Amino acid sequence: MSGVDRASGGEESEAATVGAEARTDPEIDREIEVRVEEMGFELVELEWGGRRDRPIVRARIDLPDSEPGRGITVEDCAKVSRRLEAWLDEHSGVPERYVLEVSSPGVERPLVRRRDFVRFAGREVELKGESGGPGFKGRVRGVLRGVEDRESGYDVVIEDGGVAVRRVPREEIARAKLVFRWNED
Repeated sequence: MSGVDRASGGEESEAATVGAEARTDPEIDREIEVRVEEMGFELVELEWGGRRDRPIVRARIDLPDSEPGRGITVEDCAKVSRRLEAWLDEHSGVPERYVLEVSSPGVERPLVRRRDFVRFAGREVELKGESGGPGFKGRVRGVLRGVEDRESGYDVVIEDGGVAVRRVPREEIARAKLVFRWNED
């Protein structure tokens, strides 16, 4: 992970999540995504945390076609961090004091966008539902089968233990990630 603490001088991206106190401008999110993609990387997830006067910006990046053993390096994170830092330092919508963290998505990569659910079909995933309101709650693990479009949005389709196929509306999923088995060959 590469991080920097700077103490000196449209439509919201699917990849963006916002913390309780920190708020962001969707334009800033889009600009960060554009800059990451111009460098040949994919913005997996962009998270804003901290406070308004000192936000923490966490960017998880990946290679668009990464595979196990061939992903993001520390040098990649440093390169993206330097480019984003230069831009954030000049942007009037970002406070003078901010923390930037750039990292790989890790082995249990978050699945955020529709393209993630399509790309990783056939892999084991874990879905966590919203805690309040009607709809999908709790956690479920299974093999991701892809997505099915609906009139308004899409369902994530998983096979639970090779027995049942479950369709979960995307808007009812709070978090989704790949599952990594540590002791398997």
